[in-house]
Amino acid sequence: MAKQEMQGGKITRSKPAVSTQKYLSISEIKGDTIVMKDGSLRAVLAVSSTNFALKSEDEQNALVSGYQNFLNSLDFPIQVLIHSRILDIQSYLTKLRGLTAGQTNELLRIQMSEYIEYVARLIEYANIMSKTFYVVIPYSAAVAKETFMGRLGKIMSPARDIANRQEDFERAKVKLEDRINHVQGGLGSMGLRSILLKTEELVELLYASYNFETTATIHGDSLSEIDLSEGRVQPTV
Repeated sequence: MAKQEMQGGKITRSKPAVSTQKYLSISEIKGDTIVMKDGSLRAVLAVSSTNFALKSEDEQNALVSGYQNFLNSLDFPIQVLIHSRILDIQSYLTKLRGLTAGQTNELLRIQMSEYIEYVARLIEYANIMSKTFYVVIPYSAAVAKETFMGRLGKIMSPARDIANRQEDFERAKVKLEDRINHVQGGLGSMGLRSILLKTEELVELLYASYNFETTATIHGDSLSEIDLSEGRVQPTV
C-alpha cells in the first residue's frame, strides 16, 4: 500500500513496494514440482555426498568413470546446486553438556568435557559449514503460439482453460518423472542416495536461497528417509 508523506507542505504518495516475486521466474509450486513462468517444470532431488579424498585410487577411478557414464547418458541438461549455511551447533553442545552431567564414569565424563571444550574453541576461530547437495531436473514442453481465437476462448470459458492447463501439467509431469527416474538410477549406480523434494521442502529451499541471513535447514519429513549427512560438514576458516 502506498504511503503518504509531507514534503514542502504538500502531501505526496510514495511508490508501493514491489514484491521480490515479480523478479523471479517461478510461477508456482504444486504437485512437488516448480512451475516456471514460461510453463516449463523443475524437479529437485536432494542427494547424499561421498568423501572422495578418503577413497582408494581404484574407488576414485570407479567414481570418476561412473560420473562420466552418467553425464553421457543424459540427453537433457541438469543443474547441480550446493546449498551452504553456517551450522549452529550450540544446541548440540548443550545436549552434550547434559549428557556429561549425568555420566557416572569419571573417565568418560572427563573425555566428554574435553571434547566439548575443543569444539567450543574450534567454532571461535572457524565457521562450521553445513553443505547440502541438490540436482535440479528441468522439462519444457513445446508451447504453441496462441491465436486470437484461443485467447478469446479463454475469456469466454475460463473453466475449460483451467482444465486444459491442468491436463498439460499432468502430461508434462509424466515426462519429468521419466527424467527423475533416469537421474536417480544414474546417481544410485555411483552409490549416491537421492530423494525428490516435496512441495513443502521446495518452498523451504527457495526461501532459504533468497534469504541468506537465515540459518534454517530443509527439514521436510521425506528427507528423513535417507541419510544426507555423509561428508557434508566441514570447517572453513
